[in-house]
Amino acid sequence: MTGNMSHANAHRTVIALMFCLWSGGASSAPQSIMDLPLQAEGDQQWRLPAGEYRGAFSIDQPMTLTCAPDAVFQGQGEGNGLVIRAPNVQVQGCTFLDWGHDLTAMNAAVFIQPAGQGAVVRANRMQGQGFGIWVDGTRDVSLIDNRIQGDPGLRSQDRGNGIHLYAVHGARVIGNQIRDTRDGIYIDTSNGNLLQGNTLEDLRYGVHYMFANDNQLLGNTTRRTRTGYALMQSRQLTVIGNRSEQDQNYGILMNYITYSTLRDNFVTDVRDGSTGDTMITGAEGKALFIYNSLFNRIEGNHFERSAVGIHLTAGSEDNRIAGNAFVHNQRQVKYVATRLQEWSADGRGNYWSDYLGWDRNSDGVGDVAYEPNDNVDRLLWLYPQVRLLMNSPGVELLRWVQRAFPVMKSPGVMDSHPLMQAPIQPFPRNVAQEDAS
Repeated sequence: MTGNMSHANAHRTVIALMFCLWSGGASSAPQSIMDLPLQAEGDQQWRLPAGEYRGAFSIDQPMTLTCAPDAVFQGQGEGNGLVIRAPNVQVQGCTFLDWGHDLTAMNAAVFIQPAGQGAVVRANRMQGQGFGIWVDGTRDVSLIDNRIQGDPGLRSQDRGNGIHLYAVHGARVIGNQIRDTRDGIYIDTSNGNLLQGNTLEDLRYGVHYMFANDNQLLGNTTRRTRTGYALMQSRQLTVIGNRSEQDQNYGILMNYITYSTLRDNFVTDVRDGSTGDTMITGAEGKALFIYNSLFNRIEGNHFERSAVGIHLTAGSEDNRIAGNAFVHNQRQVKYVATRLQEWSADGRGNYWSDYLGWDRNSDGVGDVAYEPNDNVDRLLWLYPQVRLLMNSPGVELLRWVQRAFPVMKSPGVMDSHPLMQAPIQPFPRNVAQEDAS
């Protein structure tokens, strides 16, 4: 009898446990957006009235969803706030709070699945610990004028990215404001996308490219990040008219970048810091760091008031570097290699605020080449402890011998046609508003 009762109790326990598991799974599955009290406003046009809507939701048919002011999706800390799994969906004016923060499960306020081609996510507000918008393996989506904020109380590596594109083609990411997430915008294995007019603050990386080709990065601004623009393992990038202000470690970092254009970018006040990156060492406040990158055009940029203006290393050669301005950096150039680098093109070089040459014919080009580094600089970079002897008679003697006997001079950077005045940068247009309109 006792055995039968024990068996029955065990059986009931198993049934109860299965019911609990089923209930939990059912409650975590997204509900259809059509279960909410939507108000029809036209063909496939729906309005969500003010209120708090708890749980995870999905859109499974083409439609436009417009939220009334104070319409809030409250994720209750689990799953995605809204999953888009149909083509031609628009979501605008909504607020998403406290969705899941399981980064392995890619929890996001708005998750766009491969079926969500042509989705438009516009003018929404998102605040939570997970990813803001995750776009997964689809094309031709538009993410415009969204405000995304992470949780500054978490370590940056424990937060989701503001916007994450994976295997995406033809995306338009325009005019978004992102702060306190891990990376602002992360582009992974995604080609042919446009990032324009976004503002990215208080992050690890503002913009982070990995294995992403033929992308445009136009008119964005980063502030107080640990790297403004981390361009890695990509080719044919067009990086024009961006700003980096008070970023740490690097303003623009190029790692294995080829056949790309950097033009009319403005980098200022890059501070020393710790990179937190095991791939690339060094945290000296570099306005532009070029690592193993070749065949790029770097023209018309402005790098100022940073610890290092530009640092080339690891075989970064055959880049066209001309028409740039290097202004009041503590060290203008850091370059250690065995090959001469000529940084001028078509008779015009770069502007160097510490250039002491002259221009006798008033053509705007210095008559004496600018050579920022010598053998002593190389010695200091290879053996930092020698800095203790920086102003010693021995070091001054080495510099004198180098000047007196140029045959001892090692290859380095030379600008044969330095500019006497800094090029005037074009006034930045509000490219985000123009394109979005």
